[in-house]
Amino acid sequence: MGPVSRRLPDLEREVASGSAEETFALGERLGRLLAPGDFVGLLGELGTGKTQLVRGVAEGAGVPRKEVASPSFAILYPYRGRIPLYHADLYRISGYDELYATGFFELWGGDGALLVEWLDRVPEASPDSLLLVELAFAGDDHRTIQARAYGARPAELLAAWLGQ
Repeated sequence: MGPVSRRLPDLEREVASGSAEETFALGERLGRLLAPGDFVGLLGELGTGKTQLVRGVAEGAGVPRKEVASPSFAILYPYRGRIPLYHADLYRISGYDELYATGFFELWGGDGALLVEWLDRVPEASPDSLLLVELAFAGDDHRTIQARAYGARPAELLAAWLGQ
């Protein structure tokens, strides 16, 4: 991540998930806590559960379940719930210029929360203040979810989500 990789996180937590349902539930809990301006970056290999976590976040933020899809082909999907939720997928983005042309950066610190899958594909898409969530395979349906907060608000969000 751009500036993130050059400094230590303000808070770090790790949690295990034993199933897709548990990953969804973790996302749902995070979604209930999100506020306008929050930025959540999601990292992990294909199939680790990033989109499942986002579906849970959307549920927790009050987005009707039928509206949530993977934006792999649209790059950015807006959802309306308790707060506006913007779900971006950078997997098919070739770089900063292409992402800039989508209007992505206008969403930073805006009226809603921004969830970004494949943030590592365009490191410049990372603001200084964010919650970074990395999902990794841990055997069968199990996943390890490591969350790192950079900044005061993300640290507050992480503490509320996964505990002090």
